[in-house]
Amino acid sequence: MPRYTVHVRGEWLAVPCQTGTNTVRWLGKEAVRRYMKNKPDNGGFASVEEVKFCVRRCKGLGLLDHDDTLEDTLEDNEFVEVAIEGDVMSSDFIASKLEGVDLYSKYQEPEKYIYLDGNSLTPEDLVNLGKGLYKIKLTPEAEAKVRQSREVIERIVKEQTVVYGITTGFGKFARTVIPTSKLKELQVNLVRSHSAGVGKPLIPARSRMLLALRINVLAKGYSGISLETLQQVIEAFNASCLPYIPEKGTVGASGDLAPLSHLALGFIGEGKMWSPKSGWADAKYVLQAHGLKPITLKPKEGLALINGTQMISSLGCEAVERASAIARQADIVAALTLEVLKGTTRAFDTDIHAVRAHRGQIEVAFRFRSLLDSDHHPSEIAESHRFCDRVQDAYTLRCCPQVHGVANDTIAFVKDIITTEINSATDNPMVFAERGETISGGNFHGEYPAKALDYLAIGVHELAAISERRIERLCNPSLSELPAFLVTEGGLNSGFMIAHCTAAALVSENKALCHPSSVDSLSTSAATEDHVSMGGWAARKALKVIEHVEQVLAIELLAACQGIEFLRPLRTTTPLEKVYDLVRSVVRPWLKDRFMAPDIEAAHRLLLEQKVWEVAVPYIEKYRREHIPESRPVSPTAFSLDSLRMNKCVGTDHSDQD
Repeated sequence: MPRYTVHVRGEWLAVPCQTGTNTVRWLGKEAVRRYMKNKPDNGGFASVEEVKFCVRRCKGLGLLDHDDTLEDTLEDNEFVEVAIEGDVMSSDFIASKLEGVDLYSKYQEPEKYIYLDGNSLTPEDLVNLGKGLYKIKLTPEAEAKVRQSREVIERIVKEQTVVYGITTGFGKFARTVIPTSKLKELQVNLVRSHSAGVGKPLIPARSRMLLALRINVLAKGYSGISLETLQQVIEAFNASCLPYIPEKGTVGASGDLAPLSHLALGFIGEGKMWSPKSGWADAKYVLQAHGLKPITLKPKEGLALINGTQMISSLGCEAVERASAIARQADIVAALTLEVLKGTTRAFDTDIHAVRAHRGQIEVAFRFRSLLDSDHHPSEIAESHRFCDRVQDAYTLRCCPQVHGVANDTIAFVKDIITTEINSATDNPMVFAERGETISGGNFHGEYPAKALDYLAIGVHELAAISERRIERLCNPSLSELPAFLVTEGGLNSGFMIAHCTAAALVSENKALCHPSSVDSLSTSAATEDHVSMGGWAARKALKVIEHVEQVLAIELLAACQGIEFLRPLRTTTPLEKVYDLVRSVVRPWLKDRFMAPDIEAAHRLLLEQKVWEVAVPYIEKYRREHIPESRPVSPTAFSLDSLRMNKCVGTDHSDQD
């Protein structure tokens, strides 16, 4: 017998259907009838017949024709909403319009698995889990460790030993011993009371990352969760059943209690939950629709699910991966700008960077050479100004290896910390099966990822700060020798005037967002938790800073490609022509003023999907193969007068002193 889950005025009703030939109108009336039956005043209606309504799917909000049959329109266990005419509350509830949910309209259940053991997860793995590319299984070794740690908990309960969080209250109530008969209730109360977050919910990809990371930590075998419960959590992940998790509420010690409690709340069948099949609905119905049952928490299991730094660290993984992607593409965008401004590659000479051997600086200089080396990739633009009388470039061009380089080194440093963190046990108390005991400690404190992500924001922001200055040089005719704001008929057309203002606004916002959140601490839990990391905000604002960096570089990419239009028919190097062609595949040249925001979004999407990197990296790696080892001893004669004369030229800065 098919059954449908119907939302009416904030309530979810299970409506069985005797036959699939019943119509959508019948389903709506039956749902309203059941709703009225549960209300003392019949919900304010005299009869079902007087109620006017429309019926729509929860997923996608598609309206259904009242005369269509259910068997032709809906799948068994599908979620629908009856929106009563005149009501406004129903549409407010349907959360399917949340940012990012539309990406799941094409969701396909993954066939591949990632095996988790708590020790070998990478940030890239976690981001891919967030995208829904993999399901999860535990390794046999992880399963064995989980069983062993649970045996310790069972013995503690059996012997009625006083242990924090297992047989006692939490925080300030750590000295309150709980009767054995109420230990399960203790765990449920913990999850309910700590589900106190506010703000927008995490988008599905971030919820998946948070859930996957918590599973990875539990797989280490130091949390005391039972294998049965952990497998239930994994089954929910594999079905993409994602609880409603508000993004605000964690102070980053004792772990990310509020968001992880919301995560656990869904698994015990309370609160809201989302899946590609159901959209948003009550958690118990979403689980039921996927053939899953709510978890019944055993002693210690509520605490095992909510105690840790996984909110900070999962968002940190996304931040690190996006930062890595935009940092390497920033080099390509800047190289294109340098070509348009008729700059020199002399500042990227191998020997200059060999004597200041920071890894990031050396790599960025190499990338510039690989894209701009006129001997390797002939450039008609470079050839056109080979014998000009300019000496050197402005810092925003000349110092890219030094500025971009430290951003790359910052990302590498932060990635190392985040990788360690996502493979760390961050519970309290810790269960050591080999010693047969639990030990209270402070691994839940989020200071490590909080400090690292504050540093990441500061380091990556500089990519936007220097990019905005390059946009200024492209738009300013006194610096670029190009038409003002990169458009013909200036005055009639404004061109990139306000696009540059947007870049400046984003850079200014970043300056405020780069203030470290981890320098703050507020005492909580009646001074029991008297120093906290504020890592949740560190992670969220790092992501916002990185998004702004992406958008600023998208504007520079558009401006540089527009600058190329004014240098035609001259062509740049082969790899940069490929970048130009990529941009022109989604954004046409700017001949006169038009609606610009979609162009910026299209360029941003290219960077977000790493398309710019994909078209350039084959040339970068080919150059690497042909020029490594490239370094040689620096000698006083390394720079001949002829070589200097052949390479001296810049776009704007004529100073010989700096």
